[in-house]
Amino acid sequence: MTQPNPLPRFIAASGMTNLADGIAVVVWAWIASLLSRDPLLIALMPIALRLPWFLFALPAGVVTDRVDRKRLILGMDVLRCVAFAAAALCVWRVMPLDPAPADGTAHPTLFLALLICALIVGTAEVFRDNAAQTILPALVPHAQLEQANGRLWSVELVGNSLLGPALGAFLIAAVLWTPFALNAAMFALAALLVLTLRGQFKPERATQTAWRTDLAQGLAFLRAAPFLQVLAVITGVWNLLHQMVVIALVLHVQENLGIGAQGYGLILAAGAIGGIAGGLVAARVVARMGQSGAARWMTLASALAFAIIPLAPNGYVLALVLAMFEFTGLIWNTVSVSYRQRSIPDALLGRVNSIYRLLAWGMMPIGLLLSGLIVSGSETYVPRDVALTSPFIVAAVGAALLTLCAWGPLGRGFKPLDHAD
Repeated sequence: MTQPNPLPRFIAASGMTNLADGIAVVVWAWIASLLSRDPLLIALMPIALRLPWFLFALPAGVVTDRVDRKRLILGMDVLRCVAFAAAALCVWRVMPLDPAPADGTAHPTLFLALLICALIVGTAEVFRDNAAQTILPALVPHAQLEQANGRLWSVELVGNSLLGPALGAFLIAAVLWTPFALNAAMFALAALLVLTLRGQFKPERATQTAWRTDLAQGLAFLRAAPFLQVLAVITGVWNLLHQMVVIALVLHVQENLGIGAQGYGLILAAGAIGGIAGGLVAARVVARMGQSGAARWMTLASALAFAIIPLAPNGYVLALVLAMFEFTGLIWNTVSVSYRQRSIPDALLGRVNSIYRLLAWGMMPIGLLLSGLIVSGSETYVPRDVALTSPFIVAAVGAALLTLCAWGPLGRGFKPLDHAD
């Protein structure tokens, strides 16, 4: 009897978790801005979400290659369900909030509790996302990875950047604690979907070795794959710049453009529409341009988007810029991740993937911190409205330099796979 295709249920579960992540995109940063107007303190909340990528990426890779990846995903979804439920309870207990001061925070205990919840959510995300990327090659043939990744990310973007931010903005403007409660429910539903998956999701290994040996094997593979190192560095620098822009958008939208939570959510949703379109056409774009051409031009497009963001006179233009940015970003992700999934053996995929993502994602907290420092430092020399746009300028210059440095390696590195089946 033919077994049902597990990919649709896996994509549905990812859609649920990314709907929760999309709600959180607005909620974590926005609630921080309701507790303090200090850019550095506001940046601490997303730093708490991203710092675990630096702390736990390597252990996550070893664990992913040792255990049943389905069970790991299931456990991390349950953990995030509990963390969001705790955050909802903490916010509910202190309502209504006092006005946010320019320095410090109106509710130190609540701020600390939310930071702890964010750390837990971020830690679970490290283990869950690493396992999810390594499980996909077990669900589809290698030749279909671009198509499967495109479908997966399109569904994820519907939740993460289209429905999620708009819903999160609506909820946080209505009743402050409800977005956290809804997220807890979303992760519970995702866990139920993952529970129904059938298949072999534990890597086949000839022998069990020590953790240090496991990690050394992953490092040895990555050292012997220079182009994977290049992709990791490019992704890491790009993520640093992207996080500078993401956190700077919150205060820029609030103070410079005069847009509230719901308008901010709709701007992020417009960006998601571009990303969804990119995910749907990514396989065709890569087939036409080749992996190297697509990677090169999508990297250049990010520099242009960063430069245009501070020039956008209103939310409508900003939404259009973000749509373009997400469209190109999804095509870049399709090229990069599909290459990684195809070129790394399954038994090593968790470890090599985690080392790669330590380099690539470990830069995110640095970008968030730099954004706050750039704004705070700029206020000494320029008016606040100008200072709030300074991270965008720095990110645009950085992305332009990144494109210049990466142009040659991206043109050479993909050639062996440009015509692969």
